[in-house]
Amino acid sequence: MRIPRVPRTVDRVCHVTGSLLVLAGLVHLVVFAVDGGPWDGPVSWRKPVTFGLSFGVTLIAITWVTSYLRTGERLRTVLLLVLAADCVVEVGGITLQAWRRVPSHLNMESPLNTAVSMTLAVGGGVLVAVLTVFAVASFRHRPAGPAGMPLAVRSGFALLLVALASGAAMIARGVVLTRTGHQEAAYHSTAPLKPLHGVSLHAVLVLPLLARLLARTPRGERTRERIVAAATGCYATAVAAAGVWAALTY
Repeated sequence: MRIPRVPRTVDRVCHVTGSLLVLAGLVHLVVFAVDGGPWDGPVSWRKPVTFGLSFGVTLIAITWVTSYLRTGERLRTVLLLVLAADCVVEVGGITLQAWRRVPSHLNMESPLNTAVSMTLAVGGGVLVAVLTVFAVASFRHRPAGPAGMPLAVRSGFALLLVALASGAAMIARGVVLTRTGHQEAAYHSTAPLKPLHGVSLHAVLVLPLLARLLARTPRGERTRERIVAAATGCYATAVAAAGVWAALTY
């Protein structure tokens, strides 16, 4: 079993950045409590809250989980720094539009709104590229770590790819509707895929965290591997259920 890398500067940078994004999400939760307004819809405080929390937690999780991957140190550093910068841009653009009281995604109603929307779309593409590289690395070489960690890491990345695919599908359908003059429909077209996107997004944290916590218990390796396998099956079932619901309502 290879011991994960000792935390380096890039790990600290990503952990701090992720923590600040989580803090930004929590701050906007307070803003929502004070200012009120709708929680759902394309214009609400929900977006800077959920995106700040989600991007922050995901950045921290990916930084930790990739320490178990057999990737070159330089490649991992570059990819994590790109990921951290992309997370800041994504949350920053969404937050900017929330304070301007206009939709952040699929909004082509002015030059500024179009610029922000396209920046977020490009950022999403960068996110897909970086995380796909990490996912491929997890399957090319067996990840290190305690019993159950290799399965947890690979399953987490596999389900993360589902989240990325559903996110890309939401953007693609919304752009088509926007370009064909159905702006309002574009804002609401993403709803069916949101549960699938949200559920599958955080498997890359939940499953490896379970494997790590089990390593602190006196259970044998075989038992820990079975527990992680069962948890992976349950998580995959939840993702499949969300996918069926999306297919029926899309």
